[in-house]
Amino acid sequence: MTSRTQLRLRRSQLTSAILATFLISGMALAQDTNTEGDKDEDQTTTAPSQNLDRIEVVGSRIKRAEVEGPSPVTVISSAQLEKEGFVSVSDALETITQNSGSVQNELNSAGGFTPNGSPIDLRGLGPGRTLLLINGRRAADYPFPYNGQSNFQNFGNIPTAAVERVEILSGGASAIYGSDAVAGVVNIVLKKNYEGDVFKLRTGTATTGGGDFADLQWVGGKTGDNWSLTYALQYFADEPIYAYQREFMDSRLDNPLPPDVVGIQPAAAVRINRVGLPANTPNTFIAPPAGTCDRFGGEYVDWTFRAVHSVTRLPYTQGNACGYLKDVGYQSITNGNNDLSGYLYGTWQFDNGMEGWASLTGFHSKSELSGGVEFISGPHTDGVGITSTIFATNPGINGNVQVQRIFTPQEYGGIENTNQKFDEKSADLAVGLRGTFADRFDWDFTIGRADYYATRTRPRLDGSAVTDYFFGPRLNTTGTPRYLINLDRFYSPLTPAQYRSLSTILKYESHSWVNQGSFVLSGDLFELPAGPVGFAAVLEGTQQGYDLNSPDAILPTNRLAYNLTGTNGGGDRDRYAIGGELSIPIFESLKMSLAGRFDKYDDITNVDDAKTWAAGLEWRPFDSLLVRGNYSTSFKAPDMHYVYNEGSGSFGNALDTYRCLSTGGYATLPPSPPAGAVLCGGTTNIYSVFATSMGEPTLEEETGKSFTAGFVWDIMDSLSLSIDYYDIKLEGAVANLSSTFILDAEGGCRTGLTRTRQTYQFDINSAFCQEIISRVTRNPAIGEPTDRISEIRSGPVNQSYERVTGIDAAMKYRLDTERFGNYGFSMEWSHRLSNETQTFATDPIDRNFRDDPGNFDFRSRIRGSVGWNKGDWTANLFMTRYGSLPNWQETARIAPYFIWNVNASKKITDKLTASFFVNNLLNNFHPDDSGFNSYPYFWRGYSPVGREISAQLQYKFR
Repeated sequence: MTSRTQLRLRRSQLTSAILATFLISGMALAQDTNTEGDKDEDQTTTAPSQNLDRIEVVGSRIKRAEVEGPSPVTVISSAQLEKEGFVSVSDALETITQNSGSVQNELNSAGGFTPNGSPIDLRGLGPGRTLLLINGRRAADYPFPYNGQSNFQNFGNIPTAAVERVEILSGGASAIYGSDAVAGVVNIVLKKNYEGDVFKLRTGTATTGGGDFADLQWVGGKTGDNWSLTYALQYFADEPIYAYQREFMDSRLDNPLPPDVVGIQPAAAVRINRVGLPANTPNTFIAPPAGTCDRFGGEYVDWTFRAVHSVTRLPYTQGNACGYLKDVGYQSITNGNNDLSGYLYGTWQFDNGMEGWASLTGFHSKSELSGGVEFISGPHTDGVGITSTIFATNPGINGNVQVQRIFTPQEYGGIENTNQKFDEKSADLAVGLRGTFADRFDWDFTIGRADYYATRTRPRLDGSAVTDYFFGPRLNTTGTPRYLINLDRFYSPLTPAQYRSLSTILKYESHSWVNQGSFVLSGDLFELPAGPVGFAAVLEGTQQGYDLNSPDAILPTNRLAYNLTGTNGGGDRDRYAIGGELSIPIFESLKMSLAGRFDKYDDITNVDDAKTWAAGLEWRPFDSLLVRGNYSTSFKAPDMHYVYNEGSGSFGNALDTYRCLSTGGYATLPPSPPAGAVLCGGTTNIYSVFATSMGEPTLEEETGKSFTAGFVWDIMDSLSLSIDYYDIKLEGAVANLSSTFILDAEGGCRTGLTRTRQTYQFDINSAFCQEIISRVTRNPAIGEPTDRISEIRSGPVNQSYERVTGIDAAMKYRLDTERFGNYGFSMEWSHRLSNETQTFATDPIDRNFRDDPGNFDFRSRIRGSVGWNKGDWTANLFMTRYGSLPNWQETARIAPYFIWNVNASKKITDKLTASFFVNNLLNNFHPDDSGFNSYPYFWRGYSPVGREISAQLQYKFR
């Protein structure tokens, strides 16, 4: 080894130690008020570096002694993650203040497309616009598309035991990392050069029922003169929680604001009602035989249903049927999981100063959840779907009817038999070499592959079997379909064996992957009077792909399963990139950063290439103050499922805006409605429609601009403060034409009226209206005021514009006392100043979307921590605050929401430490919203889990 190389090696070791200490202790000052036990752990687990590895902070590939740079970065160490009470990385990331958007979670997507994924949404710009890196490399996408439409990365499959720290850069960073780094980048840094062995066992439960869990971790490592090996193994298991285990959401009786006049109404569980009669006709329900509702094991109630007259606004009786109040309680609100993950990282130091390394991460998860019980609403025709209006030829009926039958858990053989099951496997393998070049540059060559496999199984009624069992054969070939309903079967519960004979187990299979290689060269180019010019260059090649195979029975072209559709898709794309960075000292106190990148795409989209750049300034007028600013451009290539979707479909209730407006009604009442104004409702205007969507190869890339400016001030050795302003613009964002948008536009084009009966902006002969009308297929509907919607054709378009501005602030303070121990305080705050949106180019820009009653992103978030240690004792109090949201009635805002976590630890021996955790100390479920009359009767972004208690034992082997 040359003396030059040895010098660089020693300098690398020293820099690594300084950066590690600063990042893990200094930047997490308040959370890491170390006890003697923590200090021992640091000494045990952080061995002297024996290689050329140096810590890079997310946002730049130029190695630097100063951690703070031109862009703000948040760092969460593994010690901080544990002391704040979190078991998983995704739970911790959910609390960061920049994560202000509303995403699908285990509560609101239990019956949806990605109920087992854990996305985050920095700045509210969407989960697919935050890039996830593992040790600086891209992770594979979650194999199932988000909401059945777009790709995202799952933050729930990261082995917590292997995590050293989490770095969050919020803002555009495409000039460094390429596509997807629009709202920010999350880099998960895994442990390296670990020495010793640590075992942890944590187990706990939710005090309000369900949620028992256990977490077992083993982290260890060995080092030699020229080698190191780090390993981690983690097993986590918990049980699902169901809504019926929470008394505030187990029944429709929990509705805080029942409908005017008629009060709380159950779901009609066993119902046959006549249709095609004049509006507001009373007693249209055909009462079931006496005792029918009692046959279902106490699940149903005998109920007299009422409705409100659309003109007089007085109640009238619809008739008797079996009602279901408890059906909403049978969905899961958290998933049950059984996860095993592992991690290996090894290095080998060659005699010539070059180092080889390899990393392998694996994850295997088995999860289960429930979207609730199923229902039927008419006979099913393969390839067509459900017929909601039929002519029942039964004696005593002999007319047009609609039906509904909701199944009970007993008919499945228990609620667990409604569960969907996920089996997920992911692996990330990377190998590399690094060393020095010409005794002045560091180089790093890396190749890797990441795979993510997922299967999903779920029970589902078979359309033909349901039709044969309850309705029999169709008795005519034209006109309204005629059936002789088997009333004995319709009014009787199924046995579990009968349910199984009417259903099938559907299996979905998906796979995503990413192959990547990179070569990075960095170092000091030359000296200027103010210091050396730092330099980094990167060459990258990436192949990314996915393959999604849904059961044939749910494809839109087949429609064999009852009331369920899905999507297939698959494709790949190649990308090649070259980029460079410069760090230029202009004066001793002023430094400029420049970065540029060129990405070349090879796929079927209209994205040919993308050019991005960034420029930043750092001004240090004195050692304790940094004034900084950064401007960057960003881009996002279209999500592959937006491009390669082979056709997806979904059922959902929708308002037929054209029918509503053409009959004199209002889809939305204006602020001062005229006398006699009628708000459209009822099954005549709101009914189930089928919407389809296809991939669009002509999509272009989204583009963005990001600006940040602020300062970091070390007011004293124990007190620091940072404040940063951010401004992010996103243009040409891909948005799906929603069913509501299409139906409102169709109604406007056909009638010339808006939802509030104002003049519509487009003429029916305009190109826009012709395109919109072509997307809605209608069929004749006898006895109804207009033709009935049979299908809506949706799809992605490059239209959306969004801009968000705001402030991030952070404070850290440490107080050391001899008598009362050492204290650490931290507070982080993000506040959104403004939010502009434009969904489509035909829309005006909403420049006050931040305060829009329909915007459920949090305007502000706060997280804070107080840590204490004295002798063998440590304690920590963590708080997260969610800002106010619009109330459900859009008349005011509901109060902010606080969650407090507390824990205490005692070092029993040099090797054994015991800890006790209470998460959500005050058992807060959600803020009060007395007008939230839609299930679950609170905003789905809040967690209904409640207080969790757990205990942990940690044992160290020397």
